[in-house]
Amino acid sequence: MEKHQKTIDLRYLTQLALLIAIQFVMRMLGLGRVPVGPLYMSFLTVPIAVGAILLGPLAGAVLGAVFGGLSFYDAITGVSVMTGAFFAVDPLNTFVLCVVTRMLVGVCAGWLFRLIRFFDRKERICYWLGALATPVLNTVFFMGYIVLVFYQTEFVQNLVADKGAPNPFLFVIMLVGVQGLIEAVVCAAVGGAVTKGVSVALGLGRRKKDAVADADNVSNNELL
Repeated sequence: MEKHQKTIDLRYLTQLALLIAIQFVMRMLGLGRVPVGPLYMSFLTVPIAVGAILLGPLAGAVLGAVFGGLSFYDAITGVSVMTGAFFAVDPLNTFVLCVVTRMLVGVCAGWLFRLIRFFDRKERICYWLGALATPVLNTVFFMGYIVLVFYQTEFVQNLVADKGAPNPFLFVIMLVGVQGLIEAVVCAAVGGAVTKGVSVALGLGRRKKDAVADADNVSNNELL
């Protein structure tokens, strides 16, 4: 039993390390920071979705922390104009914005997938909805925290005036726009396909588990 547990732990850590490495590779290839106006379009939510779905909420939190750490580095160095401006005003809340919100994205995406799969007994849409939830949650938490903490800063107010947004809700919609839609579509398509494929290949899906359980029950009944 102890040897089996060590094997599982090693496999879990290996898979998590691989996803972290993928995040860094995507970052180096420019897929983690595509400039779109004052924001950056990032596809680093894809590894977070994959990890949260296949490995669970804790892995989602770790992958979210990596994403957030890279984002916070951009804020410190001024690579990101928006978070760099926030860092100059309030470093602590900028850390929460960049890192903590992304960790929450990973945790919530993992639990939300489990909830969806509980109702999606045939697993027809749970992987794609779980993957879609990741960029959506990222936008909600990230932009929500900006509105909550940084909305009255000069940087944001200049954007509000430039967009002509009458209220914070419309400001978020107008600022995120097409960028958020592209992120959501890509993450849902890629993340859903990858997680579903890996789940089937490794026999992680409910239907295969149920089939094995049914076979065990039949065998036990025959023995009785």
